[in-house]
Amino acid sequence: MSFEKIRDPRRIRHWKGDMEVDYIYTAGVAGEKFLATIRDKGKLLAVRCGKCKITYLPPRIYCERCQSSLDDWFEVPKTGTIQTFTTVHMDNNGEPLPKPITLAFIRIDNTDGGLVHEIGGVKPEALRIGMRVEAVFQSKSKRTGALTDIKHFKPV
Repeated sequence: MSFEKIRDPRRIRHWKGDMEVDYIYTAGVAGEKFLATIRDKGKLLAVRCGKCKITYLPPRIYCERCQSSLDDWFEVPKTGTIQTFTTVHMDNNGEPLPKPITLAFIRIDNTDGGLVHEIGGVKPEALRIGMRVEAVFQSKSKRTGALTDIKHFKPV
């Protein structure tokens, strides 16, 4: 076995074709708790680092700055502020959408983070950066434990 760096790409062993792969995506420990709370209670959770004082939403289990374990979970408001937005006219395959959708990055109140999500209840031309919005949740019977359990954000 050789451990030298391969510099000639023709020497790399490979084959052309497709390989079927089955996988299950997991949101991780923090993501699962966050999504389960949205599903079960229609509430948003964040987590705070005791050392850095950063409030993470979406939550995580370790602080990205100091690597401390994060376990100070608490509920945050379902309101926030639009930081930026765009209107999407095509799907992931480049096909026209039946109706354009507007997506925004929303900084959630009392956190240092936010969510990218759909904006509803307002025409795209009326949107502006700095607009206050709030989450509109799916009815409890339709929630599945996904970020789409938030139907959209609407102006406050």
